[in-house]
Formats: sequence, structure tokens, C-alpha cells
Amino acid sequence: MSSVVRTRVRGSRRIAGDWLLTLPLSVFFLAFVAVPLALLAAISLHNDAAMTHAGLHQYARFFSDSYNRGILWSTLGLGVWTTTSCIVLGYPVAWLYVSSSAHWRRPLLLCILLPLLTSSVVRTFAWVVILGNEGLVNQVLAALGLIGSPVKLLYTPVAVVLSLAQIELPLMVLPLATALSAIDPRLSEASHALGASPWRTWWRVTLPLSVPGLLSGTLLVFTGAVSAFVVQTLVGGGQLMYMPFYIYQQAIQSQDYPFAAAIAMILLVSILVMITLLNYGGRKTKGFIHG
Repeated sequence: MSSVVRTRVRGSRRIAGDWLLTLPLSVFFLAFVAVPLALLAAISLHNDAAMTHAGLHQYARFFSDSYNRGILWSTLGLGVWTTTSCIVLGYPVAWLYVSSSAHWRRPLLLCILLPLLTSSVVRTFAWVVILGNEGLVNQVLAALGLIGSPVKLLYTPVAVVLSLAQIELPLMVLPLATALSAIDPRLSEASHALGASPWRTWWRVTLPLSVPGLLSGTLLVFTGAVSAFVVQTLVGGGQLMYMPFYIYQQAIQSQDYPFAAAIAMILLVSILVMITLLNYGGRKTKGFIHG
């Protein structure tokens, strides 16, 4: 056997071995992700709750009703507002972490990760207590004489965005901190040496180079915010309707499984579309850097 043949055989065996290493994950993904999604899509393609007639009636039913379209837009808008809030709050925290000495990074990292170390139900109930009519915020405002009666903070879109931003904030800070840590500090020094102000250096050098981390954090926060059933339900109090609770309502309360499955598929496709647009924007980063 020639050396070329032996090399090809060894290469084929190596590739086969690599595929075998991915086999457990592939089987897991197929059994618990691909198959359930396929079943969900199949259930949505039935015109009646008894699932005796196939068709696209459930999708037409959803998009023909302005109430349903409003719920979809409210859910996507919730994700956008939460993501924007996390960017505004998370970028300074990530910059503080990167700029700190090694002595302070550990306690800062603990503070950043703290929301992830607590149950989402506990964190959400904490916001219910803080924002309630007898909660901490209203008590402080009343003590300062700024209000005469409790202000309605709970069960409002602002309350939902605020609680989601606090919960999802680590998912924005960590990718941003990683991206900022990878930036060569000599670039900023060179920008200052060439006469650029700190603001111009941040806008023209730091921000463009941190866009990959910003994009990763945006994807994580957006997908988490639009699917946060617990926070949307408890802080929204059932008075604000979003897609996850709407799915629960149709599946559990109304037992209209085809319509619930159609809502779930519409939400999934909407999230995928948003992710695709974000990825497309990320590919345009090079133009932003050199523009």
C-alpha cells in the first residue's frame, strides 16, 4: 500500500472518529429538539381542535385577528426594549469590569453573576414586592412627600421591562466584557496620541471592536426576554398579554392545541427572523469599523 493511500485511510478514520464523538449530542438534539419541533409543526397544521382535518386555518386565524397581531408585536417590542435597556446598563458595567484591577474583578464578577445564581421565581417575586402598591418604591416616594397615593408600577410594561433587564443583564455584560478584554489597549493609546478625544476614541475604536460581544449579548437577551413566561406572567399580572402566556392560555385553559402550536411556531419563526437580521447587521460591522 502506497503512502498516499495510507494517508487517505488514516484521514478517513480520523473523520469517522470525529463523527462518532458528535453522535451522542446529535442523538440528543434529534430526540429532544428536532422531533418535538416537528411534532409541534404537525399539530399546528390542523384546522380543528380534534385534529381531524389538516390545513393552514390556525395561521390564517392568527394573522387575520388584529388582537393576535398586537400580542406578537408587543412580545417582540418587549424583547427590543429589554435588550436596549441591557445595552445601556450593561456596557458601563462591562467597561468597569475590564478597567478594574485583578483584585476587584472577582467581587465584580460575583455581582454580575448573582442574578443567575438565584431562582427566576424568587427574583420575579422580589420585583413584585418592590414595585407593588405597598412596595419599597412607593414607600420611599411617600416618605419623601412626592406622592399622596400609591403609584401603579406593577402590572405595567415598564415593570416587565425593568425586571427582565435585571434578570437578563448578566447575559449582556459577560459577552461585552469578553469582547472588551480582547481589545488591544495600544489601539486606544494610539488614538489618543493622534489627537482623538476619549469620546471619539470610544466611538471609532472601542465600540466597533466590541460589536461581536454586543451582538452575542443582544441575541441572548432578546431570545430570553421574549420567552420569559414566569416574569411576563407574574410581573404582568395576567393583565399584559404576551406570546408565552397566550400559548399557555390556549393550550391549558382552552385546550386548543393546534392554535397553541401555531402560536408557538409563529413565535419561533419571529425570533429566528430577528436573529437573522441581527446576524446580517453583524456582518456589516466591518463596514461600520472602516466607515
